Amino acid sequence: MIKYVLEACLILFLSTLISCGGNNKSGEETNKVNEPEYAIAYNVLYNDTTDNYEVFTMNLDGSEQQNITNLSGVEWTYYSFKDKLYFISDKDTCHRCFFLYETNFKGENPKKISNLQLADSWMSSRKNGREFIVKPSPKIDSAFHIIDINGQLIQRLETGLPSSADPLFVNDGKQVAFRGGTKKSKRIEGYKEEIYLINLDGSGLKKLTNYPESDTTAPWYAYKAGPPHLHPTEHFISYASYQNGKYSLYGISLDGKKQWKLTDNALWEVYHEWSPDGNWLVTDLSNSEQTQFDIGLLNWKTKELKILTDTSFQYQQSPNFVIKMTTE
Repeated sequence: MIKYVLEACLILFLSTLISCGGNNKSGEETNKVNEPEYAIAYNVLYNDTTDNYEVFTMNLDGSEQQNITNLSGVEWTYYSFKDKLYFISDKDTCHRCFFLYETNFKGENPKKISNLQLADSWMSSRKNGREFIVKPSPKIDSAFHIIDINGQLIQRLETGLPSSADPLFVNDGKQVAFRGGTKKSKRIEGYKEEIYLINLDGSGLKKLTNYPESDTTAPWYAYKAGPPHLHPTEHFISYASYQNGKYSLYGISLDGKKQWKLTDNALWEVYHEWSPDGNWLVTDLSNSEQTQFDIGLLNWKTKELKILTDTSFQYQQSPNFVIKMTTE
């Protein structure tokens, strides 16, 4: 009887191992299919004379760099959701009059999302990419707009501050972090800039960051608190700040109680984004003279940094991740 029980257990074990894939080739292929393959989208000053900016994409190793917009005006990307890449463009309108478009990492079948003229600002989405928060052109409105995937207005969000930009949904889309200023322009004396948090109904405005009062190294035009980004798994906000004579990346907890320097890099870091799985940080990198901007990829676990671009173009900035194909 014991022999038959052991044989039955062995058969059950082997059948379970085979059905789960075990260490066989088909199991490895199944796991590989379920892992998203990322591309990096970024902005390139293609022709300085004509103010021609293009959106490029490339693989995580820097290969297959390609111009995916190929238009004569200004195209900038600041956001992607899964396999959808979003960019603002002034095509078919006045110079630097921006509207929102959607495409994929190859630039295929671009379509206009909204007839709302936008400011030059980062954006984000919630509800599985069905709703966006954007900043309209200051000629249109000073409030943030929450719009649906068809560009229809859902809600306006007044922050109560003289200037607000780069809105970011946090806490499952229930709150918004953003870059706020105490004056309408950096050119106005007394302007101070920090990262703020606000509820969707406009209540509970809270200043998260505190720029060191003793630090006087930043020129007037520099970010003291640059566009915020949310780490998708560790749930802190990252941002760029000019401190101690250079740009670096910093972190702040969502309650504002913990603030720290994220990276220790000799190069300057400003515009950046996290991969959806939180494993990678992509950022633009420049020398102190800011005469050359490249795109760098940081392994968040090992802290290994690799520069992906070369000097073919002087300005290569504002990277973000886009999935090459959906895994659903």
